[in-house]
Amino acid sequence: MDILFAQDGTAGSGMSFLFPMMIVFVIFYFLLIRPQSKQRKAHAKQLQELKKGDKILTRGGIYGKIVGIKGKENNIVLIDTGDNNKLSVARSYIAGLAETAPTEPETS
Repeated sequence: MDILFAQDGTAGSGMSFLFPMMIVFVIFYFLLIRPQSKQRKAHAKQLQELKKGDKILTRGGIYGKIVGIKGKENNIVLIDTGDNNKLSVARSYIAGLAETAPTEPETS
């Protein structure tokens, strides 16, 4: 039984715990935080550069073509979804440019 109680009373230095935690944070930063912030900045830049005539995709899955931009701070985008349907969408709800936007609606 004396072997079980033979442990030293010290728990180790704070650096032995702090150093591995710093390494984990650095790995998280380079693998998760930094790429996500770069992607967010690129998306914000893309939203600011939208212009009339761009084909877009909204976060709701609607493809359309920008026919106008209005609002106090140009934050409302008018899109034409086909068959002369126009929608007003907040600029922040645009997912991005649509590379493969359908040109004609599919008929069944």
